Amino acid sequence: MDTLDFGLSRPRLARLPVTSANCPRCGGRLARDNDSGRCAPCQAAERDRLSAPPEVPDSFWEHQPVRQALAERHLGQVIRAYRCHPYHGRHPLPQTVVAGWMGITQAQLSRVENGPPLVHLDRLAYWAELFGIPRSYLWFTPLGRDHMTGVVVAGEPQSPGPDEGRRALLAAIAAVATGAGLIGSTDLAPRRIGATDVARLTAVLTLYRSVDRESGGGLLYREVARFAESVYRMLDWTHPAGLTPRLVAAVAAARQLAGWTALDAGRHDDAQRHFVAGERAALAAGDAPLAAMIRYAQAKQLQHRRHNWDALATLQLAHAQLGSQATPAVKALLWGAEAASAAALGDHRTAVTTLGKASDQFDRISQEREPDSMGFYDRGELLAQYGRVYRDKARQDSRHAPEAVRWVEAAIASFGTANVRSTLLNEVGLCSALFLADEPEQALAVGARVMEQSHGISSRRVLDRVVNLRRDLVRHRELPEVAAFEHALTARAAAAV
Repeated sequence: MDTLDFGLSRPRLARLPVTSANCPRCGGRLARDNDSGRCAPCQAAERDRLSAPPEVPDSFWEHQPVRQALAERHLGQVIRAYRCHPYHGRHPLPQTVVAGWMGITQAQLSRVENGPPLVHLDRLAYWAELFGIPRSYLWFTPLGRDHMTGVVVAGEPQSPGPDEGRRALLAAIAAVATGAGLIGSTDLAPRRIGATDVARLTAVLTLYRSVDRESGGGLLYREVARFAESVYRMLDWTHPAGLTPRLVAAVAAARQLAGWTALDAGRHDDAQRHFVAGERAALAAGDAPLAAMIRYAQAKQLQHRRHNWDALATLQLAHAQLGSQATPAVKALLWGAEAASAAALGDHRTAVTTLGKASDQFDRISQEREPDSMGFYDRGELLAQYGRVYRDKARQDSRHAPEAVRWVEAAIASFGTANVRSTLLNEVGLCSALFLADEPEQALAVGARVMEQSHGISSRRVLDRVVNLRRDLVRHRELPEVAAFEHALTARAAAAV
């Protein structure tokens, strides 16, 4: 059940009298035939509640169950009282909706609400900010950060984090899109679309992709999802018939990026929804390379969740869809991903052979003949797949570990300075490879750097990979320093729940 009896009667909101004939959100009178529990303006204001918590009035926090939960210093109970607040209507907000805001599953939210009080201050601070809980109601001071454990330490001087500047950049991108008439309120008047509008869509997507590579999808997902939905509505606007394929392809690209940022933020259901919509649009536009890119993104999601047989089937379908539109870069990308899944499944001979195919295609790349969607693909991405394959080989035979180290170091050296996330992911891979190569001191040095840098990027994928370092340090955990590192990883995993 997704509801809870607090054992308390629900009092009226502090300032607005609520009766059966009043909207609990604004206090306005409801029409006689209104059985929704909300007036029409409040229903319209909450159309996007699936993506983010609504703004609530100050009186919201004076509601008795909310005040009681705050007094008990239990954020899970606060969230439960928040969901059941009459401000939201006659029915509580579903756990699935609220869990989506928080970037966790419904089962995890149930544990947060019904389990012991949270003690990790980074989670407390993040969720308090997400729900807009006024600081005057909080029982903790979210100051400072211990970069080794991921736990915020009260009393440390707080230095300005990077997210403030990144959010300002996202606001600026959204302002550009709004000024160009690409996104806006739901009552934005439709107009005729031209080729310039499609060019602007592509430019905005390019900006979002650059932020994604540097900052991670956690910070970006909501903005990109909103943009993708706005672009989708533009299909109903008038435009020249000859522009339809380009416009539909732009819709597909926006959906692909929304899915990718959702994947990076750990919102796997949202990612799959966007990928499916994007693939359909790409095929409708006749853009086989873009459809293959979306299939590749789906395969990356399956690999992250360790469904490697499904990932292989997805990549093979991408090959089949490409046909004569295949280019060397796209082929190299897909072969490299196939090699990684084959290695994860223990078929190392096939993995190495497939890597050779990827390298052959990479050497044939001519950038001017490749689709724009392949602009991110470079030698570093190819070398990273070599590193993944040889790490899996090293897990069965440690003699392959030094080669894994060399491949990952080569990948890191090949990435540009703007590709922060890929560099960090490969630093994680280097830490694993060094543990497998029986170089624990070097692995710990890289691991400490990874733990610190991972705080600067909002990527659940990165966090999952960091925490997963525990599987490759097993042979060295008798060393006190390694045991301490493992403890720090466990703390990061607990803080992420």
